[in-house]
Amino acid sequence: MIKNRKCMILFFTLLFCLFSLEAEDFQYKHQEGDKYRIISTVNEDVYIDRRLNHRAEILNRISVEVVSVSGGKGRHKAVFQTSERGVLAAGVFSNKGRSFQWAREYDSEFERDSLGRITIDKKYYMPVVRDVPVFPGKSINPGEKWSHEGHEVHDFRESFGIEEPYRIPFTANYVFLGQRDWKGKPCQAFSVNYRINLTPLPPRDARGKIWPVKITGESAQLVYWDSGMGQPVAYNENFRYIFELSNGRVFEYRGTAEAEIVESVRMDKEKIAGDIAEEIRRLDIPEVSVRVVDEGIMISLDNIQFHPDSAVMLPGEHEKLDKIVDILKRYQERDIMVGGHTALAGTEESRRKLSVDRATVVADYVIEKKARTPDRVVVRGFSSDRPVADNRTEEGRRKNRRVEITILEN
Repeated sequence: MIKNRKCMILFFTLLFCLFSLEAEDFQYKHQEGDKYRIISTVNEDVYIDRRLNHRAEILNRISVEVVSVSGGKGRHKAVFQTSERGVLAAGVFSNKGRSFQWAREYDSEFERDSLGRITIDKKYYMPVVRDVPVFPGKSINPGEKWSHEGHEVHDFRESFGIEEPYRIPFTANYVFLGQRDWKGKPCQAFSVNYRINLTPLPPRDARGKIWPVKITGESAQLVYWDSGMGQPVAYNENFRYIFELSNGRVFEYRGTAEAEIVESVRMDKEKIAGDIAEEIRRLDIPEVSVRVVDEGIMISLDNIQFHPDSAVMLPGEHEKLDKIVDILKRYQERDIMVGGHTALAGTEESRRKLSVDRATVVADYVIEKKARTPDRVVVRGFSSDRPVADNRTEEGRRKNRRVEITILEN
């Protein structure tokens, strides 16, 4: 009996030790000067009044820098850029190209402590999901659960005319799942689930305004965590949200999302710009210039030739683009932005559309020639907002009609 009891004690001791080896003490590790990018894609179906209205693929590029660390808290500065493609409305694709079109850009600044709690000024719209994940501050074993309050913040300026960032609270429920692989790399994984059931109060002055009278929804996430880095490396999500509005209409969003953190390596912009300028001279590419900008390195295709008031390139321009594509292939680790510009002619609406269409043609050509995959290219139309010459002269207008390809640092 005593012998059996000793064996039982030894068995449970070994079992406890083995189980403890799998325990994880989750904590964020902040280091001043760290830079990284988060690439997030969302595939979303939008229903209006219970009927499918359109489908959208949304690409979010997020550049983050830890600018200081104090008391275990990291102060982060971030730029959130959103873009879309392949929007299906009434059975017709409004963007037939393969590139993403720029939608909006947000700046943000916030502090995050070692457990994941965020301190942020209420003026910021990003990040959307806050205080997720937040850890309990102790070792957690696989299968163990915990909960913490979090909230989402949404930009409803265009949808509902609500000018302030709109806060939606929830309680997030976590389960530690143990080790899982992400793209062949062992990570710690945990699930995050929360439901939303909110009946908002009407705005102070509700006359003539539309606002949500009921918000329901749910999110189910799987997060992959790198213990050495002290941060998540990826996540995926299934979501569904329903907004019942004061005018009786109902908006529903269903979809999936995934994100991955990519380390951001600083560019030697001056050297790369010099190398590209030398290659442009060697290849004798006419009316193309290069310069260093805050975002990275900009290659300007000055006076790229299209048929008048259209996005159809003239014969011979593809030869110029082929040489540019060969240059871009040397820096394939960097995303690019293709910006379209017009001279000051026609209406603002027509200029904006033309600048987007021409930039899209160039971006899709770069993708077709395999210099970038679609998720590494974003299109933006600047209309006539950024002239480089006097629009009162033909020479000035010629210079303002251009497409710029920026090799992005982040």
